[in-house]
Amino acid sequence: MTPPVSQVDVSTLEVGTSVPPLRRTITQTDMVAYAGATWDWHQLHYDATYLAAKKLPAAVVDGQVFGALLVEQAQDWIGPAAWVQAVDFRFKNLVFAGETVECTATVREVITTDEGTMIVLDCEVGVVGDKARVAAAPCSVTVLVR
Repeated sequence: MTPPVSQVDVSTLEVGTSVPPLRRTITQTDMVAYAGATWDWHQLHYDATYLAAKKLPAAVVDGQVFGALLVEQAQDWIGPAAWVQAVDFRFKNLVFAGETVECTATVREVITTDEGTMIVLDCEVGVVGDKARVAAAPCSVTVLVR
């Protein structure tokens, strides 16, 4: 079997290289699908009566979605040769159903190992639009490219 090929020439990567941003509007339908996949059925993510009682404007996006989006961004950029080794992020603000988030990233480190090239990305997840704010930061993704 032929090993996967990277879409990025890791031999020319430099610290500070920008990764193409990933932008996504997270709908209530997306959130229900995610809840089904993760078995996270907390009322915070779907129950309008519960949300109104808590004075929240809409369902709250499950924070783990940010990690999934950061991984998607790295894999979309590098391609099928990307083997995610670590994801780290810190929540900063709530994100609500219907809002659009954007993941941004730059290369922090490029390390050659016996197994391949390890790429460490510094990332951030932000809400874009009228109520722009940081959703998660600091964030990082570590990927091994074989």
